[in-house]
Amino acid sequence: MKISKKDALEWFEALCEIPSDYSDVFDEFDEIIKSTYRQIERSVMADISDMQSKIKNLKTLGGRTYYLGDPEKFPPGCTSCLTGSGLGSVRKSHACNLNCSFCYYYDSMDEVEKIPEGMWDIGDTLYEEEDVDLLLSIQKKPTGLAYVYLEPFMNIESYFNVVEKFSNAGIYQHMYTNGTLCTEENLKALSEAGLDELRFNLGASNCSDKVIEAMRIARKYFKWVGIETPMTPEFYEAFIEKKDEILAIGLDFMNCAELHLGPDNMNNYMGEKMYSYRLGYISPIWSRQITYKIMEIAEKENWVMLVHDCSNHTKFARELNRGKNQGLEFGETNYKSEFDRPLLVAFLSTMRDEEFEFLEEGELPEEYKLENCREKIEELVEVYSNEDVYEEYIEDLDGE
Repeated sequence: MKISKKDALEWFEALCEIPSDYSDVFDEFDEIIKSTYRQIERSVMADISDMQSKIKNLKTLGGRTYYLGDPEKFPPGCTSCLTGSGLGSVRKSHACNLNCSFCYYYDSMDEVEKIPEGMWDIGDTLYEEEDVDLLLSIQKKPTGLAYVYLEPFMNIESYFNVVEKFSNAGIYQHMYTNGTLCTEENLKALSEAGLDELRFNLGASNCSDKVIEAMRIARKYFKWVGIETPMTPEFYEAFIEKKDEILAIGLDFMNCAELHLGPDNMNNYMGEKMYSYRLGYISPIWSRQITYKIMEIAEKENWVMLVHDCSNHTKFARELNRGKNQGLEFGETNYKSEFDRPLLVAFLSTMRDEEFEFLEEGELPEEYKLENCREKIEELVEVYSNEDVYEEYIEDLDGE
C-alpha cells in the first residue's frame, strides 16, 4: 500500500489526538503507520542515492557501509564490527563531564546504572579485573572490543591493566572519548597499555581547540586515530571553520555517525523533519545528508583522511552480522526502534513540509479511508483518556 502524503498526514494528525502511553494503542492502524514510514523512507533514500551518485570514488564494504578514501585507512574497529566474528563492548565509566544534546543518555545521565567499584561490565555481565583471565581462557575471543559510554577518561587510570590483558590476548581494542580530559601523560600510558585505536567525538566540544590539540598528541602514540561524531548542523559549521587545522593532524578516518534518536534525546530535536530506517532507528533527515556534504568536499579537496558514512544502514548491517554470530535464525535481527510504540508526532514536520514529496502514491482501500474510521478513532480517544475505561475496554477485548 503506497499511501499518499495527504492521506498519511491526515491519518497521523488524527492518531496523534489519541492520548496514550500504552504500547498497543496503534495496533489496529499498523498497516497505515508502516506504509507511511516506508513512503517517507523511500523519499529520503532517493535523495541519499542522488547524493551518493555525485561521489565518483564512493566505495562500499561488501554493501554493509559506504566510505570515501584509501581502503587501508578504513578503521579496523569498524571492520571488526561489520564483518568480524564478534565485537564485544566493555564499560567501566558511568559518568561524563559533558551533557550533549545528541547524547543517547541526555535525559537520564543521573540514572545510568553504576558499575560497582573495581568491576567491569563486559557483555552485560559484571567482572572483577582478575576474572578477565578466566573469561579469556574459556570463551571464544571476539575479533575486537570497544570501550563505550560514558566518558572513559573520567577514570582512565583504572583502564590500563584491563586494556593490557586484552592486548596480550591479541584482541583489537578501540575507545571513544570526547577528548576534553586527555593529556599527554594519560594518552601515552593508554597507548603503552595496548589500546589500538582512539576515536574522538569532536562534536561534543564543538571542535574545541583543546580537543584538536588532544588529537594531535594522540597521533604521536596510537596507530589509529580518528573522529566519530553524530552529524548535526552545529558540528558541520564548527568543523568547516577548523577543517584545515584538523586535517593537518593526519587523522586516519572520520566516522560520520547518522544521529539516531531515543527517548532520552528525542525532545532536543522534536520539530525537525524525521524518518525511520527499516521501521527501526528514527533520525533527523539532515543528519545523513551532512555526511555526504562533507564527503563531497573531501573528494573535491582530495583528503587523505577517510570519510565513513556510519549510517542507519550501517547499523542495520551491524545487527545482521551480530545476529549471525549469536546464532539467530536466518533473517532474524535485534535491529529495532528505540521506542516501545510508534512515535507518530515525530513525523508530522516531515509531512507538513510542502517541498517533501512521496515518490509514488496510491488511493487507500475503502477500509483504510480516514472518513470510514473516524468513529473508531473517537472511541480510542475516549478509551485511552481514562484509565478505568481502558481497563474495561481491554477486558472486553480479552473476552472476545
